[in-house]
Amino acid sequence: MTMEGFCFRKLDVDGALAEAVDRAGAITRGSFLAGALGVSAAAAVADEAVAQDGKLGKVDQGILNYALTLEYLQAAFYTEAERMKAIKGDVRKAARKLGSVERAHVKAFQDVLGRNAVGRPTFDFQGVTEKPRPFLKTAVAFEDLAVAAYGGQAANLKAASAVAAAVSIYSVEARHAAWMRYLFGLNPAAKAFDQPKTKSQITQIVRSTNFIAAPPKTKRKRAPSFTG
Repeated sequence: MTMEGFCFRKLDVDGALAEAVDRAGAITRGSFLAGALGVSAAAAVADEAVAQDGKLGKVDQGILNYALTLEYLQAAFYTEAERMKAIKGDVRKAARKLGSVERAHVKAFQDVLGRNAVGRPTFDFQGVTEKPRPFLKTAVAFEDLAVAAYGGQAANLKAASAVAAAVSIYSVEARHAAWMRYLFGLNPAAKAFDQPKTKSQITQIVRSTNFIAAPPKTKRKRAPSFTG
């Protein structure tokens, strides 16, 4: 089985994610949706100076809020799967375990960011939490996406607290990806090297979904509409 079917295509954020970022005031709607990785030289120098004092500069805040939003997405996905109680056996056990871990990741980023943490969007997973195969297919996509996102941003962080939070979570996300791949029947480690993705690429993928919505609309009996 190839990974061609694991790209998010049928999606549209509807601006809900950007609005959550705007309300929190940590990074602008434009900068988040544009997903630009680059920062001005002056901003980078200022952020480095702040980082040396052990505090989070604006660049670090932006990156960690970007990661936090991905963690919100994953935590909500697994939590919904737990609550729906529609999947059984090893898949259900995995959802329960990963849900608890992703919620811990959310709490860790919130603790590091403090009052600068972005708010939690609402979600509509369109029935993919209701059957094992759509659930696992989506889980593989989410976990691979998270690994690519962390890999693309780790080198841009300045403050020691930000680096520590991101790196400790990065390795766990890689284990999650291997686990979900195994359960779905994919090679857990198909390549010798992972290709990181930029913030812009990740944002585009997330925007291509309609998993982020307000209010959430997932219903138990609706047929899964995830296209993969």
